[in-house]
Amino acid sequence: MNGIRNRWFSRNLESALKVLPVTVVTGARQTGKTTLVRMLGAKRSFFTLDDFGVLDQAERNPDSLLDSRPVTLDEVQRAPQLLLAVKRAVDEQRRAGDFVLTGSANLLLMGRVADTLAGRAIYLELPPFCPAEWSQRKGALEPVNRLFAPDFDLGDWPDKKGNWQRWLLRGGFPPALAIESDRDRGLWFAAYVQTYLERDLRQLSDVASLPDFQRLMALAANRTGKLLNQADLARDAALSHPTAHRYLNLLETGCLITRIRPLAANPSSSMVKAPKLLWSDCGLAAWLAGIRSAEEIGKRLDSGFWLEQTIYQTLQSWRALDPTNRRIHYWRDRAGHEVDFILERDGKLVAVEIKASHQANLSDAAGIQTLKSVLTKKQSLVRSVVLHAGKARPLDKDVFALPWGWLVED
Repeated sequence: MNGIRNRWFSRNLESALKVLPVTVVTGARQTGKTTLVRMLGAKRSFFTLDDFGVLDQAERNPDSLLDSRPVTLDEVQRAPQLLLAVKRAVDEQRRAGDFVLTGSANLLLMGRVADTLAGRAIYLELPPFCPAEWSQRKGALEPVNRLFAPDFDLGDWPDKKGNWQRWLLRGGFPPALAIESDRDRGLWFAAYVQTYLERDLRQLSDVASLPDFQRLMALAANRTGKLLNQADLARDAALSHPTAHRYLNLLETGCLITRIRPLAANPSSSMVKAPKLLWSDCGLAAWLAGIRSAEEIGKRLDSGFWLEQTIYQTLQSWRALDPTNRRIHYWRDRAGHEVDFILERDGKLVAVEIKASHQANLSDAAGIQTLKSVLTKKQSLVRSVVLHAGKARPLDKDVFALPWGWLVED
């Protein structure tokens, strides 16, 4: 399939433009933000701060860029002071859909942002493609939504063959997905990291040593799917704890990593409170971790974590379609009982455990059973699933073994 692919995310953008005067679309470089907003129509003015002339104008006379409403301003993280001009323009004349801003950084996490546009803007983060979206499968995430339904049936969950190793290496950046050769795609990821280090990172913060930062990136990639221990990461990277902390914050600000927070179950339980580290793009994470082929994945002792990272590529797309009402958590107690992901929608919970094997039994849901015992009455665990490589079948009341194949359909 060639040409521009439709983004599921476009429905979020269209809805936001009808409600608030400012819509801010953030996301990592190369997720397709500019392509998405340029499709909003010819009547909307478009200026990108990647153009040095426009950037100079944004710094010297920002109000002049806002005269031709409606207007889209691309890569606004390059001139954070522009947000003050947008705020003034909205306060002078408030009209839904007037301003669309894009940024390759989470503006809410940037220390140099002069104003967050509270009450005037909605912030939406565009994730990389997941396999189903890249394949343009309509309604592909409906099976995930059906997990929350009271009448869920095994027939609601597709039984398809999948190749998660293939999707792990490809990731979800459109330019990388268009490259079939693993070797050639590796060159693209190398160029992406170089651009991030030498350009985007310097726009966000002063970093004394780019090699130190890149070393931390590689070490963080090798910890994907695991609990984040910043002290251990700092030690292995030969960095001070404050420096490692700042570098991780920069990766999160650049929309490259996500720190999944634990579900707050029973506050009195011995729950682990450290976040779980995951990357927004599995292909970039795999390249940073030194994974260059499917054969290498199978030789790694941590291959289960990489399966989890690959499936997260789809789960983050599910969350992004309704960021107000959907959340993703994990859970672990100090005895080692763990649930890989807990999906939340409108206050209801679905526990998800991920296994690489073709066989699944009730013992694979041991962490889920422990979680049930500590949940408060206000928390509703609707259903529990063990995603595995085999066939679908019930394991217990509201506990199902389901195949993960369709999430990474070949």
